[in-house]
Amino acid sequence: MPNVIVTGGSRGLGLGIAKSLSGAGHRVIAVARRMSEPLEEAMSSKTTAATGGSIEFVPFDLGCIPQLPELVKQIRKTYGSIYGLVNNAGIGTSSVLATMRDADVETLIRINTLSPVMLTKHVVRSMMSGQAGGRIVNISSIVSGTGYSGLSVYSATKASLIGFTRSLAREVGPLGITVNAVAPGFVDTEMTGEMGERAREKIARRSALRRMPEVLDIANAVEFLLSDKAKNITGTTLTVDAGNTA
Repeated sequence: MPNVIVTGGSRGLGLGIAKSLSGAGHRVIAVARRMSEPLEEAMSSKTTAATGGSIEFVPFDLGCIPQLPELVKQIRKTYGSIYGLVNNAGIGTSSVLATMRDADVETLIRINTLSPVMLTKHVVRSMMSGQAGGRIVNISSIVSGTGYSGLSVYSATKASLIGFTRSLAREVGPLGITVNAVAPGFVDTEMTGEMGERAREKIARRSALRRMPEVLDIANAVEFLLSDKAKNITGTTLTVDAGNTA
């Protein structure tokens, strides 16, 4: 079965993506700092097993950039060639730039931009040696284009993934590797849960569909981009926001 790495796969959007991909018959390697109860439940799910897919867990701190080559080597040694990579892991520290701690700025850029770029570098090398193509999906955000007060650094990191997606798609396209991004709107996860009910209702009201997208909506978009149905789609960004940016 095709092996797909999903970073930040222990909870929230990453876990939703892992469950969707395993349900489509992929072997998902969920990479996160620690195991979670929801991930443990998903790994033992009979529903997942019935599709031929599975979810495995590899503990790793994605902030440890120098150890990323060893992570990829370990995954290849244990599970075989890598077909897909979903760069989902990220942190959403919010603060006005003028008062934001320098350490928080550096951490956001390290986890949200540097880590996925470097991880992709080593996964692409693996895909190149396998000569069987591959799929890369970067999870961005609609704030990369719209902006949002208090999320200037976060928005910058998510915008960087869009440029990374477009250029890398041209670099690796001749090898049969597609590179795309998914830009979720404000999704019902722990991150948006901190916004408060009034803020969430305001976002829903200004969306064309008068609601917020769900985790499954994003997971379905990722699943599509990893499928054969999307074999001629690369260098693009798929927005899933219930019409928030329409």
